[in-house]
Amino acid sequence: MALAGTRRRDSGMNYWPGFVDALSTLLLSIIFLLTVFVVVQFYLQQEVQGKDTELQRLDAQIAQLTDMLSLEKTAKISLENQLVGLRASLDAAQSDRDKYQGLYQGAAADAAAAQGKVTALSGQLDTAQSDRDKYQGLYQGAAADAAAAQGKTTALSSQIELLNQQIAALRQQLAAIETALDISEKKNQESQQRIADLGQRLNVALAQSVQELSRYRSEFFGKLRDILGNRPDMRIVGDRFVLQSEVFFDSGRADLRPEGREELDKVVDLLLGLEQQIPADIPWVLRVDGHTDVRPVAGTFRSNWDLSAARAIAVVQYLIGKGIKPARLVAAGFGEFQPIDTGTTEEAYRRNRRIEFKLTER
Repeated sequence: MALAGTRRRDSGMNYWPGFVDALSTLLLSIIFLLTVFVVVQFYLQQEVQGKDTELQRLDAQIAQLTDMLSLEKTAKISLENQLVGLRASLDAAQSDRDKYQGLYQGAAADAAAAQGKVTALSGQLDTAQSDRDKYQGLYQGAAADAAAAQGKTTALSSQIELLNQQIAALRQQLAAIETALDISEKKNQESQQRIADLGQRLNVALAQSVQELSRYRSEFFGKLRDILGNRPDMRIVGDRFVLQSEVFFDSGRADLRPEGREELDKVVDLLLGLEQQIPADIPWVLRVDGHTDVRPVAGTFRSNWDLSAARAIAVVQYLIGKGIKPARLVAAGFGEFQPIDTGTTEEAYRRNRRIEFKLTER
């Protein structure tokens, strides 16, 4: 019987080793997952630190560019103030020159009058001397007349001496006026030279503004190409971004299609960012041009010109409704008069029916 009881105990199933193996496997799995989580967290932390360092570097570059832009604006304002001052100095110099020219002409007239008086007095002196010679033989009989003539001669001599002194003073005044005129002319030439230099500097500043706008235009079209993708109905032609009219409008209509609104929505965020990015002192606008093919239009529009203008206005109004400032938008209709394909095939007509975006100066 004892042997039968032992056999019964040996035949019972022992679950404990299996339970221990399951717990060990679960524990190892948890440890493995924790290890993987720690490693991933470490690499993520390194990546976040690298991104923070890059953001700090970009912030420093943005601050540097902002300072450079402020310095350029300050220099431009200073140059404009200098130009205003130089123009005021030039006006003052021209006024002084006119005043000195008037004084010079007046002095010349006084000198001429004095010379006339001298000539007249010289004639009188000659007459007196002639009278004195004439009556010299009768001096004893006409002593009173001779004394009177001598007094008259002395008075005339004094007047002549006084007039000579006045003429000398007038000549000194004329010399001073000529010197002042020379100085004024020299200042005028210097002012003209400084104005020319300032004009060149302003032209350089304007050229830099144009180059800066060209850079923004290139960035804008590059981002626009990335957003809209490489599609045959959307392409870059020169400095314009060209989209076929079929993307936006049905044939002969100027109401935006839902597909067209979706494409414009892709551009809105880019334009809003562009408004914030371009400095306020650069006068720029986004011109929306409407074009049609050469075939006559049928329907509510009188001509292809009306249709192209209405389509451009519809696009502009939609962009304004999305928050773009009206002052940054221009709508233009060209009808069929500026084709990009002069052929008469259906493909040529399709290429000419288009909407163009051009970032340009105002």
